[in-house]
Amino acid sequence: MSMRPGFYYEIGKKARDLLYRDYTQQQPLHYHYRFIDWSVDLSLQIEDIAPGLNAVFRFIVPDYKKVEVGYLSDYAGITAGITLAANPFLSFSGVVGTGFFSLGTELTFDTAARMFTDYSAGLRFNTAFLIASLALTDKGDTLNATCFRTVNTLTKTAIAAELSHSLSLNETAFAIGTQHGLTPFTLIKARVNTYGQAGALIQHELWQKFYFTISGEVDARDNQRFPKVGLSIALRP
Repeated sequence: MSMRPGFYYEIGKKARDLLYRDYTQQQPLHYHYRFIDWSVDLSLQIEDIAPGLNAVFRFIVPDYKKVEVGYLSDYAGITAGITLAANPFLSFSGVVGTGFFSLGTELTFDTAARMFTDYSAGLRFNTAFLIASLALTDKGDTLNATCFRTVNTLTKTAIAAELSHSLSLNETAFAIGTQHGLTPFTLIKARVNTYGQAGALIQHELWQKFYFTISGEVDARDNQRFPKVGLSIALRP
């Protein structure tokens, strides 16, 4: 377990990755051609430009580009980013604490509208037994609580849950999921939520850091829709 607080995006990240990463649900930015929804997400991270300083370049084809710089010390993590566009969005996040407990905030500013489009705050407890987080997102309208527990490190077996409550709609949603490594190179995941949506995937590491994923999702509330099936290929550090 790291003794540093990390960056803001790491608050609740392990639970979110287990519950949502690589499933058929669409990414925040995607594009449609006939019956295919697609996106290509590329990122490049340069570490240790100076002690504790790193940079991230992210491109989502065809038209999203962002540069982010981060600084991490023993008790704080700070990031600042800008989208490469005519009217860019500026983002800033800051976290203070330790590897056991950290809290922080994140802001996004629209330079064209001259207003904050999003802001959030959160905290995280990180122990060998359980990783838990609590965050207020969507301009203070949504309260998210997550937990993640590793059951067996050798088989990558883990469970995660997320409880989300919308203050404006007075609605609460719950999602729970699990993962298990069938082999050192093959991982299966499954999840279900209170909206009646269930999903599963199988992911295989074809070569070192090169992954192929088949995923599917069904919605029990919609009898007219066919199950969604997706394929993805990813190269990760």
